[in-house]
Formats: sequence, structure tokens, C-alpha cells
Amino acid sequence: MLPVAGVEIGAVAAGFRYTGRPDLMMAVFADGTAAAGVFTRTKAPAAPVDWSKGALSENGGTAKALVVNAGNANAFTGERGMKAATKSAEVAAAIVGCAPNEVMLASTGVIGVPMNGSLFEKPLETIHAGLSGALWKDAARAIMTTDTFPKGGSRVAEVEGRPVTISGFAKGSGMIAPDMATMLGFVFTNAALTPACLQAILSEATDLSFNSITVDGDTSTNDTVLAFATGQNVRFDPIDDPNDPRLDNFKACFTDLMTDLAQQIVRDGEGATKFVSVTIEGAENDAAARTIAKSVANSPLVKTAIAGEDPNWGRLVMAVGKAGEAADRDKLQIWIGGQQVAKNGAVHPRYSEPEAAAHMKGQEIDIRINVGVADGTATVWTCDLTYDYIRINADYRS
Repeated sequence: MLPVAGVEIGAVAAGFRYTGRPDLMMAVFADGTAAAGVFTRTKAPAAPVDWSKGALSENGGTAKALVVNAGNANAFTGERGMKAATKSAEVAAAIVGCAPNEVMLASTGVIGVPMNGSLFEKPLETIHAGLSGALWKDAARAIMTTDTFPKGGSRVAEVEGRPVTISGFAKGSGMIAPDMATMLGFVFTNAALTPACLQAILSEATDLSFNSITVDGDTSTNDTVLAFATGQNVRFDPIDDPNDPRLDNFKACFTDLMTDLAQQIVRDGEGATKFVSVTIEGAENDAAARTIAKSVANSPLVKTAIAGEDPNWGRLVMAVGKAGEAADRDKLQIWIGGQQVAKNGAVHPRYSEPEAAAHMKGQEIDIRINVGVADGTATVWTCDLTYDYIRINADYRS
């Protein structure tokens, strides 16, 4: 992960739940940094989600700091949870020297465990004393829970012919079925953008990336993706229009990075052994295609068949049929790994099950389905469902 002008970062082991590893990170931004966010649409959001949404609304889309802890989600903790979130923001604000609503918060971990906001003070002071523009991997590790590796990346885009950096990291492994985002993700750039412009770019990129992945069909209480644009070391004024042609390359790189982070989450899905691409074509519209793709990607029967390396295309038909979107049974076509399996609502006369089974033994599984209605299309990325997923989640709180 490349340094981003105007961003300093750090992490420590604060002991929120884990021992011997970082579980708290903080980033501090240059004055005037634009901020944007997308948040879970669950009806049971965590206190940090409510805090950050409110802060962005109050301060007009700017930020001076980001604080993220792992191990305790501060979710379903009632009034005490919001008091803890507020206290943590106040502590960070006092250390950094800003208003509390310029501090963005995110948490991940066990739901329903009360949090003490006062516990943030000493660890945040320690982080602040050692802030650096280079500690990105430490920060990415600090937000992990059941993740097996830190997820991060960078892109270098061009605006007005000059380079700008985009770096980001994310966490997620289980409870992954985005309804906005599912997991935590943070993207930073030194591009000069207004908050409204950054929000539009983030929202569009989220839909194409984090909202196109699923591990287990469960949307978290804490899903948050935040983006920050510092405007440092550039020679152009903040751009307000997300459709400004000067941003074409930037938006492509921004979306590419977010897609990379999203796919890293799928590859680290709890117990996963396969990375699965599900593409739906011929749907009534793109939204319908997305719904059908997620019906396939979230089906336990489809996912266990993939884990068992069984090209059971009948389960794909089932998942299409139950999606609730228009599909023409007698025009349905299915491909597994490039081989056409079904055509016109029946098995293809030249279908080779050994060829399909050979594809299923690989780690990259490609499924394509045309539902024969119109021109809608969508791709969703998922993973298989294995015995290890049950083991990990059965033991999560022990």
C-alpha cells in the first residue's frame, strides 16, 4: 500500500478482545479533507454506524481522523453503546485537535458486548505519538477478526495529466452479504474532490464492488465503507462534478481498487476453498440480474455443491427459479467454466460432465447463466460453503 499525502496512520494492541496483536487503528488527515461514507441498511445498526452517519451529516462531509477497533462491534449495546462511541470520538478529537464530529468511527467484532469508551484514551495517545505515513499494513491487520490475511492495495491514477494515489484496506471474512457494503472498508486519496463529488464516486464504486460480493448471505450490523480525499500535493482545485471528464481515469482506478478489496474478502471467506464468479445475462434489467446472481451465489445447495466439486447444474436452475425475477424456463442457458451445460431449458446435447467436473476441481469457478428475458446483466463474486465455515462460526465466541 502506497503512502497518501495528507494521511498519517498507526495501530496498537489495545486489548479490546485479542491479545498479542493490534486491534485499534487511527488515521489523521490534513485539514480540509473531504469524507464520504456508505453504511449498512440493516435495521439493527451498530453505534459507530449511527455516529459516523450523523457526523458526516453535521460537518458537511469533512474529517480529521478515523478510529477503528476490532474485537467488539459495539452493536446492540443500547444507550451505553452510543455513549461509548461518543466518548471515543471525544477522546480522539482532544488528541488530534478537532471537533468530535470530525472523527469517523467504525467497529467490528462480537455483537452485544458493552464497550467502555474511556479505554480508547491511552492507546490512541500511543498511536498519535507514533503516527507515520507508512504503517498501512499495521492498520490493515488491526481491523481483522476472523480474516486470515490483511486486505489492501493501491492504484495510481491521473488527473489533469498528473499522478494521484489511491490506497485502501478492508476487513471481512464472514457475515458477508452487502446491503450497501458488508464489512469494513477504507479508501484514501490525495485527489482534490468536494465531499459531494467523493460521495457520488464512492456510492457508484460500492455498488460495483462490495455490493457485488457475498460469502454467507448475512448482512452485518457494522458494515461501513468510508473514503477520504485530502487534496494534498495536487495542482487543481477541488472537483465538484463526478462526471467531469478529468476524473475518468481516477474513477476507473478507484473502482478497480475497491473491486480488488472486495474480491480479497471473498477469497478469504470463512472456510473457503473456491473463488466463484456468477454472471447473469438476459435479465429484465441490471437490478433483476443482480437479484438472480445473488440468489445463485447465496444458495447453500449451490455453494456446497461447489465445495464438493460437483457440477450439479440442477441447483443453478433452482436458484434462478426462486429469485423472484423474470426468467424464461424454455430459453434458459447455463455455462460452467466456458462449457455450455444447458440450452433452451434442457441439458445441452453435447454436455460433458467430466469436463464440467474438471473445472469444478479448480480454485476459480466460473458460472454464467442467460435467463432469456431482456438485456440485464450483473456479476457477483462468492465462495464455496465448507465444513470449516461451520467450525469457525461455531467457535467464534469461545
